Amino acid sequence: MCQHAPTFPHMIDTESIRLDTHRLRRSALAALYFIALIWLIWLVDGLFNLGLRSFGVYPRHFDGLAGILFAPLIHSSFSHVFANTLPVLILGTAFLYFYPRSAAPGLPVIYLGTGLLVWLFARSSMHIGASGLVYGMVFFLFLIGILRRDRRSIAVSLTVFFLYGGMVWGILPIQHGVSFESHLAGAVIGVGLAFALRRRDPPRAEKRYEWDDESDSEDMDT
Repeated sequence: MCQHAPTFPHMIDTESIRLDTHRLRRSALAALYFIALIWLIWLVDGLFNLGLRSFGVYPRHFDGLAGILFAPLIHSSFSHVFANTLPVLILGTAFLYFYPRSAAPGLPVIYLGTGLLVWLFARSSMHIGASGLVYGMVFFLFLIGILRRDRRSIAVSLTVFFLYGGMVWGILPIQHGVSFESHLAGAVIGVGLAFALRRRDPPRAEKRYEWDDESDSEDMDT
């Protein structure tokens, strides 16, 4: 067996860490900007009694088409906007950070596509809130990890399942006053996008350290 002199591997790639930190910060800020917008709209609506609820999606009515664009920004109560805040932050950051190339087409499709499906197929009622967007991101992030099967994607998938797996019941009409149609539409679009975009973001190269190369060489020399 050949012997190799010990070496001191460079374990920390500072430039890679700096770039990753920058991307994570930028992804989180984008999610925070959206959250700030929906909170601002809710506060202004409440303070000035603007009645923005009328800008939600009302299925199969021409006036309800505006809701495809505006409904995710409008919330009926403090508990409503609060319930969507943390999921939008966590899922939006994860989507933008781990799948930046998929996020460019994916997030607009979830945002607008959910409203369009609700307008086409939902009950005749006013549908508002960002929960359709949340469901789209949950189902996308969970399924794409299963489809891609690289370690990082699987880790994200399992984390999303652990945090939000219970939300699957929200696609069923079991809670009065909740737009399960928005949840179901977001979930359907998230699943479709996971299949369509699963190869859009190239897998990250696995980091190898000098001891890995030494171990491989020793195995060959033995």
